[in-house]
Amino acid sequence: MVVDIFTREGLAIVVGYRLRGENVVEVLNRLVRLGGAPKYLLEDNGAEFTGQLIDLWAYHHGTWIDFSRPGKPTDNAFIETFNGTLRDECLNIHWFGSINEAKRLIEAWRIDYNESRPHMALGNKTPSEYWLHVIPSAQLEGLRPAES
Repeated sequence: MVVDIFTREGLAIVVGYRLRGENVVEVLNRLVRLGGAPKYLLEDNGAEFTGQLIDLWAYHHGTWIDFSRPGKPTDNAFIETFNGTLRDECLNIHWFGSINEAKRLIEAWRIDYNESRPHMALGNKTPSEYWLHVIPSAQLEGLRPAES
């Protein structure tokens, strides 16, 4: 999963049996096409993040990678909070009959999370509302490209 720690927006959740570096790069490339490359990636030490493919992608996009220390979830508290919310509100209450069903239900949860849930840290705005509030200044600072 990819979370924007500035907006608390869940940008992507990849569902599969076994994810690899290629899957991560595919998602990152899709997100780059939508909004540009991140300046930083905060990652855990999962096998899908530790390969040369992710390093090459980061080098190519000028992105700095920071790995959380093993056993230190506070190094990446935003994603840990997002993971816990996803687990409590989606994964623990559904019994997925197939990968396609899991993809559909998890994506619906992600959209609801972004569009219907205010965050105190965002001035009680949802991640989607927050972007509407900051888009003019974000464009001026080059944080996100103008929408077409």
